[in-house]
Order: sequence, then C-alpha cells, then structure tokens
Amino acid sequence: MGAAGETISIDQARRIALTAQGFAEPRPGRVDARHLRRVIERIGVLQVDSVNVVCRSHYLPLFARLGSYSRTTLDRMCWGADRELFEYFWAHKASLIPLSSYPLFRWRMRAAERQDWGPAADLDPALTAPWSVVTGMRRLTAERPGYVDDVLAVVTERGPVTAGEANPDGVRRKRTDPDPDPSTGKMWNWQDAKIAIEYLYCTGQVTIAGRRNFERLYDLTERVLPPQPELSAEEARRDLVRISARTLGVATARELCGQGGGHFPLPRATANQVIGELVDAGELVPVRVAGVPQQSYLWSAAEDRPVQARALLSPFDTLIWNRDRTHRLFDFFYRISIYTPAAQRMHGYYVLPFLLGDRIVARVDVKADRRNSALVVPTVTAEDGVPGIVEPLKAELDLMARWLELDRVLVTADGKLGRALSRA
Repeated sequence: MGAAGETISIDQARRIALTAQGFAEPRPGRVDARHLRRVIERIGVLQVDSVNVVCRSHYLPLFARLGSYSRTTLDRMCWGADRELFEYFWAHKASLIPLSSYPLFRWRMRAAERQDWGPAADLDPALTAPWSVVTGMRRLTAERPGYVDDVLAVVTERGPVTAGEANPDGVRRKRTDPDPDPSTGKMWNWQDAKIAIEYLYCTGQVTIAGRRNFERLYDLTERVLPPQPELSAEEARRDLVRISARTLGVATARELCGQGGGHFPLPRATANQVIGELVDAGELVPVRVAGVPQQSYLWSAAEDRPVQARALLSPFDTLIWNRDRTHRLFDFFYRISIYTPAAQRMHGYYVLPFLLGDRIVARVDVKADRRNSALVVPTVTAEDGVPGIVEPLKAELDLMARWLELDRVLVTADGKLGRALSRA
C-alpha cells in the first residue's frame, strides 16, 4: 500500500466526518420519505436496539439530522409491504440497511450456510455469525440432526412467526435447567428453536418480516423481499468498504472495516487487500490525520464544509458508535451507561451527547416519562470551557418532546447547567 499522504488537521477531519454524516446541511422544513431515504443512504445503516428509554434507537439518528418527522413513515419503510430496508446482523451490529445493499451480504450468507466458522476458514468466525449461533449450531448439528430443517418447515407452513412459535416439538429448556454451553453466557444461551431460526436468518433463508411488540417475526425471505441480483464476494467487499468510506469521510482501516470498529467488518488480510484496490483506483486517498498514529484514508468525494449542527445523538448513532474514533475527533470520551451499576454511573443512565456546531459540548441524560407526558432530564453535564449551551439545548429538548408527543420538558438535574436549563 502507498505512502502516508498529506496531513490534515483534526479540525478538518472532524468537519469532513460531520459533513459525510449529513450534519453540514440545515434541517428541512417539512420532512417526507425522500428526506428519510436520503439520510439512510448517507449514513449507511440504522442500528437496532431494544432499549426504549427515549424511543427505539433507530428513530433517533434521523431526528438528529432532520428534526421532527413521522416515525410511522419510517416503520413503513422498514416493515411495510413496499419496504425499502431490511434487517441484518452483520452491519456493525443488528441494523436496518437499504434494500439495495442486500446483494452485498449474500457471500456472508453462503458462508454461514456452509458453517465456515472453523479456524481453517478464510472467514473470521466472530464475523460470520453471532457466537450464540456458532456454538449452538455446533451442538445442534451433533445432537439434533434434522432439527433446523424442521424449524424451516414450520416457518414455511406458518410464517411469519416468532422464534418461540417456530419450535417444531414444543420442547423448551426451563430456567432452572443447566445451560448447554456455559461459554455463551446466560443471556445468549438461546432455546434450540431460536438458535435454528437465527442460523436460517444468517444464511438468508429466512428474514425478519416485521415485529410484534418489537419481537422479531421471521418468514421465508422469498415471501418478504423481492429477488436480488448476485455479486461476487470480491465485488461485494469493495462496495461495502466504499459505503463505509463514503459515510465516514475519513477513517483508519480499522474504522472502515475492522473488527469491533468498522461499519462492515472484514478479516484483516481481506480488508487490507480491498483498501489497497480502492487506493489504486483513486477512490480512497491516503492521508495522515494530525495526532492519529494510524494511516487514514479520505473518501475521494469527501467535503470539508462549515458545520452549524444542533443535535442530541443516540448512543448507537453512526457518527459516534466507534468510541475510540469519537474520542480522537471530538476529544470526547464516551461510554454508554445502561449496563453500568447505578453507583458507578458518572453522567446518568441513557446519556445522549449534545452536538453543537462541530463539537460535542454536553452529556444529557434523558428519559421519556410517558405516563406523565414529560421528557425528563435527570442529569446534564457540560464539557469544560464550553459557553452558550442553555438556549440551544433548551430548543433541542423542546423539539424532541414535541416529536415524541410529550407535553413538557422536566429538568430535575442539579448543578449550574441543570439549574440554568430548568429556569429556561
């Protein structure tokens, strides 16, 4: 791979990243499906998470960039008859992805169908399927041959169904029964029907047809999604890295497609090969970002534009989901606190970083109290040396409350900023 290239400042890199993510553009007035479509294409994926403290996480990145919009419209795009998105696990985490990207994952689905998760395989087992599927399928293949086919037959006959409804014999382990595989952990020691249907989902034989109370409903892919073209694995990998590069603007190899940090993780040797091909084609430009020791790559069409953003960011927003990158670009050390014991939380439970201009200036703990129709702010913490936060943060909280159809914002936070925000 070529030399380091020119050096750009961290301020330039931050603006490039924000521009790539859509934050350099003003929010539109009236938002329709075209705006949603454009943002989703721009950021590549919407991560799905079950946490519902404010609202489901996949709604928040669109609000951050567009302001108020119809969540019903997004639901139709995700799970309606003419859906434009599909769900898949191998895009950073479980995510909603534009349907046009479906062919880019077929090579992974075929690898999962072959169960290529042995150490001799070219594919990293952690990237081929969730660990609970890998270990579960190893056990089911040995202990219950034919079971996966029985689960597929239930889906074929009765779909769409939940994982529990897909159980062909009704046998379930009790909570008091020992876990078949202690290495997977209690949370991921799934029932056999769940393992089988998630394996079928990894292989593309079934897909998520919808959700019932946010629980997945599975059906045959051919009954849910239109036919998709075939691409070679090489073509698909290049397109995946292209998407990542376009949505990030400037990034290291690990941020582009590395384990634990990339949009679409690839084995290291494969990632280096694809990045080299895109550099040779002039689509990626090697650069150095001041203060970042690793080689970085600039998307050839990336722009450095002024950014006057105002947004509360979901912990699962593509702008900040790589915490190390967030720390480098924004000098902002951020970790989600929902899994941290209460006594050890520093800034609250469901903390949303507050983006103002091109900097992250505060941490806002937010909760939707639907019973009392209030958007509650139990904790708010400003970054050091950042003035003028109160009025723009008040405006953003008011906007969020109206979007969530809540009657008021209730600031219970203590401290200087909390008291000033409460008065405002």
